Amino acid sequence: MSGREAVGDGSAVGDRGSVGVRRSVGVRRAVGVRGPVGGGGAARHRNPVRKSFSSPLASAFVIAMTVLWTVPTLGLLVTSLRPKQDVTTDGWWNALIHPDFGLGNYHAVLFEGGSGGSTGLMPFLVNSLAISIPATFFPLVLAAMAAYALAWVRFRGSDAVFFTVFALQVVPLQMALIPLLRLFSSGAHLGSLTLIPAVDLKGSYAPVWLAHTMFAMPLAVFLLHNFIAQLPRDLMEAAVVDGASHFKIFRSIVLPLCAPALASFAIFQFLWVWNDLLVALTFAGGTPEVAPMTVRLAQLSGSLGGRWELLTAGAFLSIIVPLIVFFSLQRYFVRGLLAGSVKG
Repeated sequence: MSGREAVGDGSAVGDRGSVGVRRSVGVRRAVGVRGPVGGGGAARHRNPVRKSFSSPLASAFVIAMTVLWTVPTLGLLVTSLRPKQDVTTDGWWNALIHPDFGLGNYHAVLFEGGSGGSTGLMPFLVNSLAISIPATFFPLVLAAMAAYALAWVRFRGSDAVFFTVFALQVVPLQMALIPLLRLFSSGAHLGSLTLIPAVDLKGSYAPVWLAHTMFAMPLAVFLLHNFIAQLPRDLMEAAVVDGASHFKIFRSIVLPLCAPALASFAIFQFLWVWNDLLVALTFAGGTPEVAPMTVRLAQLSGSLGGRWELLTAGAFLSIIVPLIVFFSLQRYFVRGLLAGSVKG
């Protein structure tokens, strides 16, 4: 058969296919189905749901919920700016009618003792930054490298390691506090054999960094592994053909592509460490040298709970830094949430 005859046969097949499509469309119109021949019918059935979520009523509901969630924060801010006599006599909403605001509470909280101690909040604020930044950076770096190794470096037992890391997420944090604290203070021993020597880390940030890193690793490895494993295989194989090492691939390809996922986990980890009281109080103690801001906030209202103006000022200071971190990384956070939800 010549090329011309083959083309002619193909045209005939194409004509027959066109006739079949027209007949299918005719049958669908006859039975009252107006959707396309392909899978567009399912997409058309999803339109009412999408339309209901984008309706003005749904938008009004979202706005109302946003306002309800914002009202307590507004009350916290207004109360922190009011003098003590106004806070103890009437509600914060009255200040919107008769405003009497000032920054005296913030000065007292940051630089004066207030109730429950003779030290202001500023050293504890510095301690919180010194704890939160490394405790976010360390698990992020280690988890990214571990996730890349488990996703793209095949070795014996890699699946078992991944599932073990995944299973560690079910271990309660409170259950591991005492064994980990004993490990830091007295080490690990098997009879007379010392497996892990005792490390004197009292009075430093190191125990808190190590504890937060250990507690964050299972979830971080699991999330980053799922993201890194979805990277195009052709891209990795092309880098290997070009002679790139695993470290080169990780540094030049994986890290830039995983920036949204890394930023998303960094936000969650930073918020968790910044707001943590239990781990910091267990491993750092309550000394002003290493205690975070949450320890001092618990003492601001005094033994009788009569210094609400100081407590509200300290609480509002504690949420400023997380807000700055969130809004700075918001675009990466949204991209990280949407990563893997669509293809192409």
